[in-house]
Amino acid sequence: MSASTVITRDQLVVLAVFAAAAVAMAFSEPEFAFFALVTLSSASFLLGTAFRGFLALRSGRPPAAQQGQEVPGEMLPVYTILVPLYREANVLPRLVRELRQLNYPSQKLDIKLIVEAHDTETAAVAAGLAGDGPFEILRVPDGWPRTKPRACNYALLFARGEFTVIYDAEDRPERDQLRKAVAKFRNSNADLACLQARLSFYNANEGWIPRLFTLDYMIWFCSLLPGLDRFGVPMPLGGTSNHFRTSVLRELGGWDPYNVTEDADLGIRIAQLGNRVSMLDSTTFEEAPTTFRAWHRQRARWLKGYMQTWLVHTRDPFALWRRVGPRGFLAFHLFVGGSILTALANPFLWLVFVLSLILHWHLPGGAWGSSLVIVSGGGVIGGHAMRLRPMG
Repeated sequence: MSASTVITRDQLVVLAVFAAAAVAMAFSEPEFAFFALVTLSSASFLLGTAFRGFLALRSGRPPAAQQGQEVPGEMLPVYTILVPLYREANVLPRLVRELRQLNYPSQKLDIKLIVEAHDTETAAVAAGLAGDGPFEILRVPDGWPRTKPRACNYALLFARGEFTVIYDAEDRPERDQLRKAVAKFRNSNADLACLQARLSFYNANEGWIPRLFTLDYMIWFCSLLPGLDRFGVPMPLGGTSNHFRTSVLRELGGWDPYNVTEDADLGIRIAQLGNRVSMLDSTTFEEAPTTFRAWHRQRARWLKGYMQTWLVHTRDPFALWRRVGPRGFLAFHLFVGGSILTALANPFLWLVFVLSLILHWHLPGGAWGSSLVIVSGGGVIGGHAMRLRPMG
């Protein structure tokens, strides 16, 4: 279950067969091939959108009682906080200040500031700031791949806490988040391996890109992921504020250092190995990208990581079916695979719809072709509109 090999030989053979059949059809029956392409693209977009609409209907903030009774201070366990850092000396003072303000006994915190061996500037600033308190600076030995999950796996070797959470350098978790996580773990079955806190942004008013990110995260963490939680199917994790049972995280082998969305992969791997993820009624605030370039780089990485995750977990589709059940199998393909297909189909379907309106262009197939244009256009418009439902 590692993306060190992204695609296997069997998967390549299957894809090559489909590609050869598509090329042959395009040359022999171009009109039918184009009609089929629009049909499949529309179907994949509509199915993915319909599933997300279903999740939105299933979602909703859980009652506070579901978190469980708060654990008294003297009974709180040691809690490990992993903070991977790379060239982030400038944000370290604020980070340390935020972590010191957590509503959790300092003597029961095990905070690991994880610094790459060659990042001497960040290590020097960390040493000056974290001289006292529950902080420990870990220098990750040089190696490959030089990624965030590899750094976290190294730090996991030294984790002392019963529970472990990962935060990014710019994160601002709500003060009582650790206490809420302990309460929910204590009041849940042992198969609960991970809690995902909501993510939002503290710089939402710095431009239209942060505002769109805030809207996107509100839909994701307040609608779609809670829907997956209530539906009882595999849930891809967000990149931060993931709270784990440390023992289970070690049994899982930690994070995949070769997957660029190691969080999404780990959420699916948790389900494959018989455990589950649930939402935590708490929010962590982070910094949204403010430029188009930063937005594009992040989105491209997420899409690439979802492709890696989908390929990794479909190497043995029969095993996936057995481990997560038919409902989990279908949800995985609609949510993870559907995210890839809708991203690819979206511009193509818009093009078909706009050309039909502006140039009065029609698909082959007579009435079927005209109907399909309406379906493709209605699908993309309705799909984007449906994503705004949680704001209503």
